[in-house]
Formats: sequence, C-alpha cells, structure tokens
Amino acid sequence: MADRRDFLKASLLGASALAVASQTSTVRAASKSAAGARVISTWDFGIAANQAAWSVLAQGGHALDAVETGVMVPEADLKNHSVGRAGYPDRDGHVSLDASIMDADGSCGAVAALEHIAHPIQVARRVMERTPHVLLVGEGALQFALEQGFKKEELLTPESEAAWKEWLKTAQYQPSVNSEVHDYGKTGIPGGKGNHDTIGMLAIDAQGRLAGACTTSGMAWKLRGRVGDSPIIGAGLYVDGEVGAATSTGVGEEVIRNAGSFLVVELMRQGRTPQEACREAVMRIVKKRPNASKDLQVGFLAMNRHGEVGAFAIQPGFSYAVCDAGRQDGLVPAKSVY
Repeated sequence: MADRRDFLKASLLGASALAVASQTSTVRAASKSAAGARVISTWDFGIAANQAAWSVLAQGGHALDAVETGVMVPEADLKNHSVGRAGYPDRDGHVSLDASIMDADGSCGAVAALEHIAHPIQVARRVMERTPHVLLVGEGALQFALEQGFKKEELLTPESEAAWKEWLKTAQYQPSVNSEVHDYGKTGIPGGKGNHDTIGMLAIDAQGRLAGACTTSGMAWKLRGRVGDSPIIGAGLYVDGEVGAATSTGVGEEVIRNAGSFLVVELMRQGRTPQEACREAVMRIVKKRPNASKDLQVGFLAMNRHGEVGAFAIQPGFSYAVCDAGRQDGLVPAKSVY
C-alpha cells in the first residue's frame, strides 16, 4: 500500500511539475512574442484598457489591433461617463461620440458627433480601411455605421439621464465657457481628473509598429454638435512610424488651436525626448493663453519609436497607465506646469 501511495504521490508531483513547466513555457513564449512591445494610455481607467490591448500584443499581434481592442473597454464601461456609451449627454440630452485611429504609415480614420453606436472606434477603423476618407460626422457617420452592420442603440443610460436632468434645474441654456464643470467637475478644472473626457492609447508591438487610438463622449453638457480634439488627426492623436506617436487629454479646443499631438511628434522628430516634447507643447499653450491656462487642463502623452515614454500637463492630476512585459498595471503621474 505504501508503494502505491508513493507511486501516486510521485505521479501527481510529476503532473504538477509538467503543468508548471507548460505554463512557464507559455509565459516565456508570450514574453518572447511581445519583446519590446508596450502600450500606454491616459488616466486610471487606462489600466484595464491596457490589459486588453496587452492580450493582443503578448501574442505578437499588431499594434493597431491592440489599441482598438484596448479603448473598447472604457467605451463599454457603464460607470465611465466621459467615454463611450455611458457618457454624459450634450445640453439637449443627446449622447454623441468621437473617435480616431491611426497607423504608423499615416493611414487614419475618424468619426465625430456620432450617435447611437456604442463603439465609435470600430467605426473609425472602418472609415480608415473601407473608404477614401478620413473623417465622417453626424448623420453621415451614423449612416455609414449602419451600412457596415453596426447596431443602432439608445446610448443615454438612466444614470446619465438623471444627471442631465439634475443639471438642467440650475443650468442657464446659453453658451458659456466650461459650464460642464460647475456641477459635476470634481476638481473645478476643465479637463481635470474629475472632468476628463478622453482615453488616448498608444502602442508599439514586437515588430516595432506604432499605432494609436483616441475615443470620447466629449465634455458633459456641451453645445449640440460640439467636437473636440479626439477625432481630429494631428490634434487629439498623431502617429508617425519613423518618429513616434502622441495623444492628448483635457480641453480639446486648446489642443486643436495648437495642433497639439502633431506638434509633439514633430518636436520628437527634432530630437526632443517624449517628455521634453510634451512639456514644450504644453508650454506653448500656456504662453499663448496664460490667464486661461490657470483654470483648465491639457495633457499630452507620447511614445517614440524606441518605446520611450513621456507626459506633461498644465495642472497636476493627470496620470497615465503603462503596460509591457515587465509591468502590467503601472500608473504614472505626469509632471505639470503648476
């Protein structure tokens, strides 16, 4: 009987050792497939988004597939009121979404003021791959999405509708700067941590290919038809496979005025590190509008073609998530002017 117990014990230990060896081999194989790969994204909800993107990169997948997969996570998150289907509506109660996606060779697609479609990033990629255009907006973007087989949905959730109706009780229905912050901005800073409105994601895969994606529901209670920087190539997102990639967060109007993400990439082309390029782009905004900059937030996040990362913001509070073979959930605070 003792010999039999010893035999069974040895068999179980052997099986366990084989299982561990198999798992270790799988992990090593995935790490090898993902050697040099990295994904970064804006804000703390970027952690879950990065992990989804990493599931693509870890298997040796393409950076473009990774960023699309990654940003779909916050787009679907019903607790996230600044990205995707649960976003707060405009002043008229309509949820409209913006998104862009870009590859290393300059291929890009975007949608703006898109209603009734839960994943605008997927539509943006279809624009890139199936049309001769870069940007579709409004009803035309919706028509295209439906023609491509996307499901039409009601995006205004009960929670978002309740928040909108509460805002209407005290809102003055007239154009005013940054009105979306007055009741629901936790920091009091437009574009700040409590009122950010974007996830921007950048990735480099094991083959050294860069890609980026940016998606948002825009600022809460915006004027109907307002479009920020997220779907504007060169403003909210820019990718150049020979240099690097950049994305932005915060008040889109300020980023658009300065072609912010394009500026960051061009500064890297001139020899700046990602950190230096982001800082210089931020300082250009501050220099042009010093008084306004005291009360708003803009941040840039960049990665060069070697996988080096940097970020900078006007105000404290901006953070970004990093995921690579050695770090799966890192959250890094960006340096700031003030």
